Amino acid sequence: MKRVIYAGSEFVTGDDIAATLLRCGQALAEAGEAEAVTVPTREPDGSVGEVTVLIGPASQMVARDVHDDNGELVDEAAVERMKSIQRRLHPIAAVDPAPSAEVDWEDEI
Repeated sequence: MKRVIYAGSEFVTGDDIAATLLRCGQALAEAGEAEAVTVPTREPDGSVGEVTVLIGPASQMVARDVHDDNGELVDEAAVERMKSIQRRLHPIAAVDPAPSAEVDWEDEI
């Protein structure tokens, strides 16, 4: 679990969620954009809550390890939403190293 400190506030969330939040913030900063992101949190009473943070070029976040008796907080949907922001900002092109069929360019004329 990680305690994320951001904008004078802090919240506890899962390791993967915190790491993805930081990478998403980095991608938004590099693109000069900002976006509100909802992050699942572990509340002091052990329940699951959420916080919405605005991340972008001026975001300054710290995530540090914290012990939590309630177990790791996992939310694949939240992680996927943040990863989709990263993919939008940093698309990756895939190249097929072995095309399925040869093209005879002379027949195309």
